[in-house]
Amino acid sequence: MNHFFKVKSLGQVMDLVPTFPEVETREVPIAGATSRILARDISSIQDLPGFRRSTMDGYAVVSSTTFGASESNPAWLTLAPSIAMGEVPGFTLVPGQAARISTGGMLPGGADSVVMIEYAEAVDDTAIEVYKSVAPLQHVIDSSEDFKKDEMVLTRGTRVRPQEAGLAAALGLDRLQVFKRPRVAIISTGDEVVPVTEAPGPGKIRDINSYTLAGLVSEAGAVPCSYGIVKDDEDQLFETCQKAVTECDMVLISGGSSVGVRDFTVDVLSKLADTELLAHGISISPGKPTILARSGNKPVWGLPGHVVSAMVVFQVVVLPFLNRLQGLAKTEEPRLTIPATLTRNIASAQGRSDFIRVSLKRDDTGLVAEPVLGKSGLIRTMVLAHGLVEIGENVEGLEKGTLVEVMPI
Repeated sequence: MNHFFKVKSLGQVMDLVPTFPEVETREVPIAGATSRILARDISSIQDLPGFRRSTMDGYAVVSSTTFGASESNPAWLTLAPSIAMGEVPGFTLVPGQAARISTGGMLPGGADSVVMIEYAEAVDDTAIEVYKSVAPLQHVIDSSEDFKKDEMVLTRGTRVRPQEAGLAAALGLDRLQVFKRPRVAIISTGDEVVPVTEAPGPGKIRDINSYTLAGLVSEAGAVPCSYGIVKDDEDQLFETCQKAVTECDMVLISGGSSVGVRDFTVDVLSKLADTELLAHGISISPGKPTILARSGNKPVWGLPGHVVSAMVVFQVVVLPFLNRLQGLAKTEEPRLTIPATLTRNIASAQGRSDFIRVSLKRDDTGLVAEPVLGKSGLIRTMVLAHGLVEIGENVEGLEKGTLVEVMPI
């Protein structure tokens, strides 16, 4: 693998997302499918709900017989048999009749609407008066109003939420074909990094990145796999990376991505079989010294050691690749942003994309974004931040009062 720098713009790196394949698929029970990504299109095998059902407690009627009904001029309707929940009515309603029905009940043949119980009053055991007219299909869900038979209801690449799981249940599907959860290896590097249970001596820091990255991976729907702390030893890092690439679908190496005497990430990746360096540096801030390589068909990342840089790079750059691996369709789950007004001027250098941490507050003018300033080694800036604001590579900063789009973190 060539060792020369391959600094790429953010856009050039994002163009590489579709070049990586999705992970394998598997069938899972719908009870365990929430947050998974569908691997197959699903069409409705029937009309839903499949019959006309009431959305109110009241009386099923032929709507035309209620037209003109009012408190001063009620419609007089004779009672047909009542309809029990879950029962298929064994009669057809004719004009001038009404049948007692509960919410969710099946309308009898001939009925096309429901009069709410509040607008009807029993005259005796055989008749009611209706004080308000209803339109056709008022207070009724028609037989194919939810979904029609053979209609495409869910597409490949959709994240299954509780509502999608409910739809699958409505269609009688007890199992769904989904993409497996990608396994993401997390490797912390550096002689200065110590376990969180150890008191760091002078020049040492606790292993923060393993935990922040594992949390980000879990939030994305993947499975974090910790490979511990690797000291600045090229052979040890190579063995760990080789194992991680074999066992996982993506590898995150935290630290060792910048230029330095003891930074072995590029050298180690050059020794891995079938590995190509795609980017050694991305024109973003924070996070410029990020490395991206392809080992076989798996993405391997060298992330900055500074916690803020590593987290920002994950949110902005790594996450789209992880979503690609787990089969998420780009159009199915857009990255939502929150509009807010910037509270101060922010400078930026042209030629790179800057991501500014901001906290969100509300004042008399509405939602405002207040920059959280600080170096990329200060985790407090992420703790205080609610989101990121991007300043494009061709923009020389943003002025106070600018309406910005905040990417939640």
